[in-house]
Amino acid sequence: MQIKKIKWKSILPGCCSSLKLQDHPETKRLEPPKQCSLQRISLLDIDNPDSQISINDLSSSLVGSNLYSFTLDELRKITNNFSLSNFIGEGGFGAVYKGFINDELRIGLEAQVVAVKVLDLEGSQGHKEWLAEVIFLGQLRHPNLVKLKGYCCENDQRLLVYEYLARGNLDSQLFSRHSITLPWLTRMKIGLEAAKGLAYLHGEYKPVIFRDFKSANILLDADYTAKLSDFGFARDGPGEDKSHITTQHIIGTKGYAAPEYIMTGHLTTMSDVYSFGVVLLELLTGSRSMEKKRPKRDKSLVEWARPFLKDPQKIERVMDPRLEGQYSSQGANVAAMLAYRCLSHHPKSRPTMSTVVQTLEPLINLHDDIPVLSDYSEKKCKEKDDYAMEVEEEKRTKKTSKGHRSRKKGHRHRHHQISYLRSQPVYSDTALYRTKTSSSNSADKQK
Repeated sequence: MQIKKIKWKSILPGCCSSLKLQDHPETKRLEPPKQCSLQRISLLDIDNPDSQISINDLSSSLVGSNLYSFTLDELRKITNNFSLSNFIGEGGFGAVYKGFINDELRIGLEAQVVAVKVLDLEGSQGHKEWLAEVIFLGQLRHPNLVKLKGYCCENDQRLLVYEYLARGNLDSQLFSRHSITLPWLTRMKIGLEAAKGLAYLHGEYKPVIFRDFKSANILLDADYTAKLSDFGFARDGPGEDKSHITTQHIIGTKGYAAPEYIMTGHLTTMSDVYSFGVVLLELLTGSRSMEKKRPKRDKSLVEWARPFLKDPQKIERVMDPRLEGQYSSQGANVAAMLAYRCLSHHPKSRPTMSTVVQTLEPLINLHDDIPVLSDYSEKKCKEKDDYAMEVEEEKRTKKTSKGHRSRKKGHRHRHHQISYLRSQPVYSDTALYRTKTSSSNSADKQK
């Protein structure tokens, strides 16, 4: 077999400056060759300029991945010239625009909405991160990984074309003022599916370390199906003879990165497990991993919440108050303990992602002990009334002993009680089902 040196032209057809895409308007979909190899091409295989590899191996692994090489003019067309009306958002890579592709753009192309990510040439990411996205997502396939449809590489322009996911990322769904409160079972579903995505990456023949796992990198479709995105910082894991890989630069997001990675630069799959523990904690608490508004010692969500996670009697203190108690107590205890294990300071003490998946799967079916919203509200209102009565009794006692009144305090408590009674209820599939069932039963009895 003849061995040839890798050239960019052979890897990514649209990425060679000497090849003008305008001269090839009928650029076809990249078809797999007749011979296929099961071995995945890694970044290391092409990063080294002295590396040599069989062209057949390269073609079957990357070029046979059903990616489209789009022209810049084509992507301008589907995004209305990257107009503001098509603008979706912006991340570390660059701006993202909504577009629509069909067979009018390219023969045989399935009609669908897509998201076009444009590299910010003055941003913190560049060609290397763009290439990582193409290499990893061009070869990896899993229901909980975002699908890469194609790419564009013209001169210094770098673009990526993904499937469009209607609900954006988990970060905005959890923390945006305008988003609805995610129900408990939806949160556990998202956590489970994100865990499945990571477990798939770690279970590869060549394990992949995501390295920047966070709520902003978990995209959600219309049914809240979770898919991991943004593979620009991903790395191939260590070989069988190594325990870790060492990175020259510490890359990640503050509040999510594992402490041993920050201190030593040693990266393992357990670094991702720690980051997953932070996201799971965000799902439980409804709070960001780092919050400037919290007191100085409590800015880190992990440092604040971790002491409460092991004690079932204290779990309620960290649970998202917007859930208004509508969650499975048993499920919350299991999820909290799992988060505690993932956030261990000792990497070897953390569970594998396959173990995380096995732990979370049963929680989806724990809905019998989720209280109905009305019952919970009545209970809490009674507790508020009892507390208000205690305050009034204390005021009368102080009035008798000290001879003065404390009306402001009593007024403040009454105000809180009114605010609580007016709080907006949280949507819950379980509560809705029970309400409908009880209503139908009452109607039957009346008949």
